[in-house]
Amino acid sequence: MKLGNRGEGWVILQFFLFGILLYTTRYIVTEFPLWLQYCGAVFLAIGGFFGTGGVISLGRNLTPFPKPRESGSLVTTGIYKYVRHPIYTGLIFGTLGWSLIISNLYGVIVVAILFLFFDAKTRREEKWLVKRHPEYEHYKQQVNKLIPWIY
Repeated sequence: MKLGNRGEGWVILQFFLFGILLYTTRYIVTEFPLWLQYCGAVFLAIGGFFGTGGVISLGRNLTPFPKPRESGSLVTTGIYKYVRHPIYTGLIFGTLGWSLIISNLYGVIVVAILFLFFDAKTRREEKWLVKRHPEYEHYKQQVNKLIPWIY
């Protein structure tokens, strides 16, 4: 799905999902074990690392939309050596971490939906990237999409 010339619809859907995640914090009905909350802190830190690394590595190429900038260059260095979409990775790990820290079971469920959403969004984004940067096809074969060394 294209969802707009630059992928504006994907951005709107993303904000909608984060709104749902924030809304679920009102319904915390469980208390996760302390060790799981500590794991959440680790996931939150990992998310911050990947997200920040992605923003820094992209520099002027950064755009809120999935379609790459016309004047942009392909970034495959920095954190992009380990994962093709580190900002999305950061958002997934960060929201999972936060949900575990605050014992938000509904939030964990929303994070699973976010993962599926970002997986779909990257498929659209990567079509644009291959069109703009044909060498992206080779990069896709070398680096995992959302979870380093796994997926």
